[in-house]
Amino acid sequence: MNNKEVNMTKFQSWILASRPKTLLASVVPVMVGSAVAFHEDKLILFYSVIALICSLLLQIGANFTNDLYDHLKGADAKNRKGPQRVLASGIISVKEMQKGILIVFAAAFVFGLILVYFEGPIILAIGIFSILAGYAYTAGPYPLAYRGLGDIFVFMFFGIIGTVGTYYLHTNDLSIVSFIASIPVGSLITNILVVNNYRDFEEDKAAGKFTLAVMLGKTFTRYQFLFLLILSFVVPAMLFLSFDFSFLIFLPYLTLPAAFEIILMLYKLEGTQLNKTLELTAKFSALYGLLFSAGIIL
Repeated sequence: MNNKEVNMTKFQSWILASRPKTLLASVVPVMVGSAVAFHEDKLILFYSVIALICSLLLQIGANFTNDLYDHLKGADAKNRKGPQRVLASGIISVKEMQKGILIVFAAAFVFGLILVYFEGPIILAIGIFSILAGYAYTAGPYPLAYRGLGDIFVFMFFGIIGTVGTYYLHTNDLSIVSFIASIPVGSLITNILVVNNYRDFEEDKAAGKFTLAVMLGKTFTRYQFLFLLILSFVVPAMLFLSFDFSFLIFLPYLTLPAAFEIILMLYKLEGTQLNKTLELTAKFSALYGLLFSAGIIL
């Protein structure tokens, strides 16, 4: 155990386990879904705040579960290329992590009950389904991340369900605009996972973790990243041409230079160098989401 591990407090270890650099992924769907509701003069700010808390807790719970089951299945080792994992490093025990998972998912459920009180059983169903899905991502008899389904899971939950669900919370309705707006959200958050799986290709393959990258190869993974990135830039044009949005809907195009930089990094870098690419991909999704939300509102 190195000095960094010895000197880390228990609180710091739980912060590390939450994977704070990726938690921006929880913010974007709530932000964009709320922006669409605001565009229709139906925003209830209190709902957005509670939804954001629930979203953060759900992702933290999923991250804890991922830590636990990747450790138990041998997918995380001390010499991994990615950031330090608390279980593989022995900073947090298996029993502690099991309790942490229970506490975080329970907290998400309790906060979700506030929204259920105001908006009814459909919100309860979405919440329970989200908790079960967050657990099933790496746990249970058919872990999605180990069967090449992680990318679809992330796109569905952080994109479509997160964004459209937030919009529904405010409006009690579904709309084609909220669905279209969810596409770049899901695409760019999925790209965080794409970079992660691209970096961990060798380790995942050796551990029997059949991510989409392992199943279809690194060349496919680079094309997948490009496709999702391009798709995210097509959506503002779709909204502008088909719906009542101003030219400000093109604000996300200000991120194009950063997009090109990340593409170059993905093609040039290897191993631990990709940790920076992963961090920038997460920040990029948040910046795009912020500008996209502003374009929708304005």
